[in-house]
Amino acid sequence: MRIIENLTEGIPLFDALSNEVRIQILQLLLKNHRMNMNDIAVTLKIPKSTLTPHIKKLIQAGLIDVSLNSETRGTQKICRIAEDKLIVNILPEQTEQKVYETELDAGQYSDCNVQPTCGLATSEHVIGDGFDDTRFFYLPERFHASVIWFTQGYVEYTFANMLSASEKPVELQIFLEMCSEAPGVISYYPSDISFIVNGINLGYWTSPGECYDRKGRYTPHWWFSNFPQYGIMKVLTINETGTYLDGLFISPTTIHNLNLTEHDSISLRLEIPETAEHVGGITLFGKKFGDYESGIRIRLLCSGNDTRN
Repeated sequence: MRIIENLTEGIPLFDALSNEVRIQILQLLLKNHRMNMNDIAVTLKIPKSTLTPHIKKLIQAGLIDVSLNSETRGTQKICRIAEDKLIVNILPEQTEQKVYETELDAGQYSDCNVQPTCGLATSEHVIGDGFDDTRFFYLPERFHASVIWFTQGYVEYTFANMLSASEKPVELQIFLEMCSEAPGVISYYPSDISFIVNGINLGYWTSPGECYDRKGRYTPHWWFSNFPQYGIMKVLTINETGTYLDGLFISPTTIHNLNLTEHDSISLRLEIPETAEHVGGITLFGKKFGDYESGIRIRLLCSGNDTRN
């Protein structure tokens, strides 16, 4: 997912999306996941020389990636979608707002209670001497883990709340890259993942399954091919009007309901309860795994003075 913070920053993106042929290319890649340039040209019935500048525009806008693959017919350029979601902030950023941003890696949780299948890994190796042993989740080395996975239960992250007494919280944003955790690799394996902040259940997202059709951009080369390779970036936003997931309303809980001014920390629990309709686990990607070079990240926006009575 990519967030455009202002309209000027989005000019290359808007330019790339302003052409019907480029839209058709994106639609083809969304349908087929990956295609070589020859097949794209044949499908669209255009010469490859005409296709090339369109591909270049899409690359410059960050909408697609192109890699070289050696096959029996020679080296081919393989195209795939680079971003699964685009969010454009139309409203200008309010200069009076202050932003506090904090990030934790996948293994830097403060509490957990997980059930197999489960495991953790750093960017270099698996933690522990195998898989599906919940004791490994308490090893000191877990703090270096960049990917964790479990079938049921929860992990909880605790972030410092840097609000001062004179500041009013306006919006809390939470960024997570994740997918399901299936026994084996299954593309359709739904999982209801709940979001709980400061003890308040904000709702859940149903992950469609595991993502393993390609290597993640930052997933290390040694990582097992029969494990999830990347996740889907989700953005949870809690503001003065409610709670939103990727911009869609999921809960009436507002930023004021979280009582952030009364706490020194902000807790985030990710849970797959046994009562969920889809108990399909979670694979959570951190800084050195998946498609995004980031861990579990929060942004807290606040105004300079608390005007509440």
